[in-house]
This record gives sequence, structure tokens and C-alpha cells, in this order.
Amino acid sequence: MRPTDTNEAVQDEIVVVPNFRARKQQAVREIIWEAAIDLFEQKGYDETTVDEVAQAAGISQRSFFRYFATKGDLMAYALVTYADQLIAAIDACPNSYSLGEVFRETLVQVAQEAVTHPRTRKIFDILSKSAAAAGAEMSRLAEVQALVAKAFARRFPEGGDDELTAGIMAGMTLQLTGVTIRWCFGQGQSDVSAALDHLLPVLGSIFCRKPEGNGKHGRKH
Repeated sequence: MRPTDTNEAVQDEIVVVPNFRARKQQAVREIIWEAAIDLFEQKGYDETTVDEVAQAAGISQRSFFRYFATKGDLMAYALVTYADQLIAAIDACPNSYSLGEVFRETLVQVAQEAVTHPRTRKIFDILSKSAAAAGAEMSRLAEVQALVAKAFARRFPEGGDDELTAGIMAGMTLQLTGVTIRWCFGQGQSDVSAALDHLLPVLGSIFCRKPEGNGKHGRKH
């Protein structure tokens, strides 16, 4: 083997090993999370212990803390995963898309996947029954919204830097996706695109409605 071949083999190993390790860690993290969601739904978030989650996942409590800092961190992971999906959907939109088209396509793609995934109902059920679980999930909202905002900012024309617009779009995407999913569940609707045809005009009518009266805030004097 030529020296260059040896160097190339070493370089390949350096590149592949960390990726394999990262994939393995992600797989274990998902196993822990799935076990936790099942327990939270069956037993209740507040009543479930870290030790019980670790046992259900087939790992030690010590190993659990290598992946999640606390039980609350498990619920926050739901929001982090949600953000990852939004960012991937934003980045996957064609460059020719307007911001409005990126917004709608992202909502449709992520909400549609969530509506058809049985785990989503479990998470929503857990959040509705436990204020602690809901609070834990929202503990990373600012961090997640900032990441989604950066994804939208990448869609701006070269040289454009509107932090406010990116932040607004990120906040609306995070909230409206959740609203859409809940609406679909409540209405027994499985077609997210059709649901958005109903919901988006409602949103537009709220912000485009002219204020009544002559007062600054729509009050008559």
C-alpha cells in the first residue's frame, strides 16, 4: 500500500467513526425518549421517575444522564425535535419559493407528518394533563425559536438582514403548526393542506381587518 493510500484510509476512519458514534448516540436518545413518552402517557408525567424511564429503555440511570440532564429535559426534547423538523423543511424548499411559500410548505410538511404519527397524540395528551410537562417542554422555546429564525433568515435575499421578520416568522411557524395539529385532531381532519386552507384565511382576516370607529385603538370618542 502506498503511503498516500494509508493516509486516505486514516482520513476515512477519522471521518466515519464520529458519524457512527453520533448516529449511535441519537439512536439511544430516541429509545429513551420513546420509552419515556409511553410511560408518561400510561402513568403520568409527574408520577414517572427517571429510574423507571431508564429501566423501560433498558439502560442504567447513570447512562440516562449521559443523554438527558433531567426528566424535564425529556419533554423539552419534543420541542427540539419539532424545531429540527421545521428547519429541515425550511432548508429543503426550492430557492425560487417566496417567504410565504416557504412558510406554508413548512407548515404542511411538518404538521402532516405529526398528524399521521401516533406519538404526536401521546405528547399532546401528556402536555394537556401536566402543567409541569408543558412547562418543561417550553423551557427551551427561546433557543428553538432562535434556531428556526436563523433558518428563515437564510431564505432572505443576499445582503438582506431583517432579524425582526425572521423572528416573527419563526414564532408564527412554531405556534401555528401546533394550532393546526390540534385543530386536525379535534376535527378528525387528516389532510393538513385542506386544514390550512381553512385556518390561514382566518389568520389573514384577523390582521387585515380594519379597526372600527375613529379612535387610535378602534374605540369611538
